[in-house]
Amino acid sequence: QVQLVESGGGSVQAGESLRLSCEASGITSKLNHMGWYHQAPGEERDFVASITRAGATNYADPAKGRFTISVDAAKNTIYLQMNELKSEDTGVYYCDSQNIRITDPPSWGQGTQVTVSS
Repeated sequence: QVQLVESGGGSVQAGESLRLSCEASGITSKLNHMGWYHQAPGEERDFVASITRAGATNYADPAKGRFTISVDAAKNTIYLQMNELKSEDTGVYYCDSQNIRITDPPSWGQGTQVTVSS
């Protein structure tokens, strides 16, 4: 089982940047990929970006060009560098992880709040 802890959220002005972190602990040897999801107030949780153990990345269209996902394998930590933040980026950002065995359920962190004021 994997435990995930996010950090790095906060309140910023539009156009500013934030870097989110997600540290994994527990049985991390079985991890295949980790990622970030965004949940705006009153909305569903949407995919933002993911990264595999090998470093392959995938982004949702709204994140392309502004957000960068990266991994520090030695620290079992992924990051989400968010630049040029917009008011619509406001919400809770959740980290998830998926094992190599796809029948294993994903793990989720508790989320970190990002508020962007225009």
